[in-house]
Amino acid sequence: MSTGPYPTLMSPVKVGHTVLKNRVIMGGMHTRIEMSENAGERLAAFYGARARGGVGLIITGGYSPNAAGGYDADGPFLMTRQQAAELEQVTEVVHAEGAKICLQISHTGRSARHDGLVAPSEIRSPINRFTPRALSHADILETIDDFANCARLARGAGFDGVEIIGSGGYLLSEFTTRRANMRDDDWGGSVENRHRLPVEIVRRIRSEQGPEFLITYRIGAADLVEDGQTGDEIDQLAAALTDAGVDLFTGYVGWHESRIPTVAYPVPRAAFTYAIERLKRGLKVPVAACNRINMPQVAEDILSRGAADMVYISRPFLADPDFVAKARDGRTDAINTCIACNQLCLDHIMTDREAGCLVNPAAARETLFDVTPATRPRKIAVVGGGPAGLSCAITAAARGHDVTLFEAADTIGGQINLACAVPGKTEYKELLRYYQNRLETTGVTVRTGTIFDATILGEQGFDAIVVASGVTPRLPDLPGIAGDPRVVTYDELLTGRAKAGHRVAIIGMGGIGFDVAKFLSIPQEVTTVPAVFQAYYGLDPTLHEAGGLLGAALSFPPARHQITMLQRKVGRPGATLGVSTGWIGRGFLQRQGVEMRTGVTYRRLDSDGLHIEQDGKPEVIALDTLVICAGQNPNPVHTPDDLPVHLIGGAHRATELDAARAIEEGWRLGLAL
Repeated sequence: MSTGPYPTLMSPVKVGHTVLKNRVIMGGMHTRIEMSENAGERLAAFYGARARGGVGLIITGGYSPNAAGGYDADGPFLMTRQQAAELEQVTEVVHAEGAKICLQISHTGRSARHDGLVAPSEIRSPINRFTPRALSHADILETIDDFANCARLARGAGFDGVEIIGSGGYLLSEFTTRRANMRDDDWGGSVENRHRLPVEIVRRIRSEQGPEFLITYRIGAADLVEDGQTGDEIDQLAAALTDAGVDLFTGYVGWHESRIPTVAYPVPRAAFTYAIERLKRGLKVPVAACNRINMPQVAEDILSRGAADMVYISRPFLADPDFVAKARDGRTDAINTCIACNQLCLDHIMTDREAGCLVNPAAARETLFDVTPATRPRKIAVVGGGPAGLSCAITAAARGHDVTLFEAADTIGGQINLACAVPGKTEYKELLRYYQNRLETTGVTVRTGTIFDATILGEQGFDAIVVASGVTPRLPDLPGIAGDPRVVTYDELLTGRAKAGHRVAIIGMGGIGFDVAKFLSIPQEVTTVPAVFQAYYGLDPTLHEAGGLLGAALSFPPARHQITMLQRKVGRPGATLGVSTGWIGRGFLQRQGVEMRTGVTYRRLDSDGLHIEQDGKPEVIALDTLVICAGQNPNPVHTPDDLPVHLIGGAHRATELDAARAIEEGWRLGLAL
């Protein structure tokens, strides 16, 4: 057993004929850098950095065994001889850094976004406009050949094994459920027949590649959809796959078409470990826990109590390639933690853009930016300790500049502190912890509680000034709001400087407006306590029920406030919210009885309430509190005339509160100074 703060996590584990140096798997995730120029070089740098950071086993993003299996016309990426040859540089660098690596084989089935998609039956996914063609018996046999060929190419490229995707509502999981498989031949009907395709694929790969080749299987431990598998059926599948040759099961929870959130910030840490722990009890091979495991202690707790043998962590390796090394060395405070925002990873992938990371702008860009020390160290003043200023300060200081950070408040963080108050966004506290650590380790001089003064800044011999002073809430030009004690701004509410009455109207339905509505209506425990989350969504931890869903979700007490959200624009409420997270917030608020109204014209505020017009009809909304979430203005700072001044973050552009843009602007400037 290893020593250190996380002895189980850092202990070796035998998987098949391979011994891995620790129990951390970097899980497969799509980045779309596979489509870029010099893709092989960029992939080698991306995976090589994570291998250098200490992870035991890496799983690549998905490669399709045939053209029908691709998610869209561009990816996941068809595995060919040419593709295999390009990936050789990836396996070489990963092995040189002491890690193992498996190629993920992903056939998306009826989830594919192209008109050549196939499935067990001609049943369209509810989240796809394309209807699949049902595979014939001959097609299925050819598909088995294609999976085997993909594994053959992977081994030729130097991979230690493959991970087969059998979950998420992709092809193999479609075959296992009555939800998507209505066949009455050898590939449908009975449980054994519905399991036949994944079992035959594993058996074929094992027979061709021999015992040394790692075969991992991404199994759906809970489908979270109607007519999904029961726990008994999942156990039966796992047993058959083990007999066929699987060395390791990596867990997965939910289908993409499920209405249960599984990987976003409103999901508590380790919320689905119950499904993995139940599965593990009947397995003879290791199983890896998954979903919202973003800190070493979370992983250690799962492993030390025997709920899983390994942990499968994906996006935390976007946030910090050195996650494992920092945990191993006891430098937990130095970990740049994944906050599960999905903003630059899943949202980008779902909108055909390269993946990135809000908290780590360098993710998947390892070869694109110069991070070498500054050739001429300079004395830099950074005005503002919000996300833009913090990012710039630590980046510039790490390159050798002498940086002083001025912050008017008593603590750093700026708008990040507001996010921490929102249900589901408590992970932002980890970002503040990380920045505090980096300020100390890079030697930034921090002066909190300091009002920015141009004379003082000019007298201290600075070579340049970075203005990252953030934003102030913008008040709309609305008769009656000035001086009305019922009117509060979002920052006053989220910081506790103001309280809301029973009847609340919110002007503005962007991200801030939704955060305020969640702050006022959602019990924090839903997003932090797994048992409460499970009850809220009606999950069946025993998996006796099909798909792991109970007939009805738990009814929570009504919201403490009667809330009406308003916006000028017509269209769907929350249209600007994240693709992978917006539906979760809307669902929360709808269940809590929050009213959302678009296409509203504001007229005035008086003692009767807020006067509006909607569809040409005047109306008065009675209220106790009016919360203003109508945008922001840059927070001005006076700077000396004789020094270079750089504006970043909200001080540069205040149209939307966007931590991703602020952090990246700070990072880029820190590299350029």
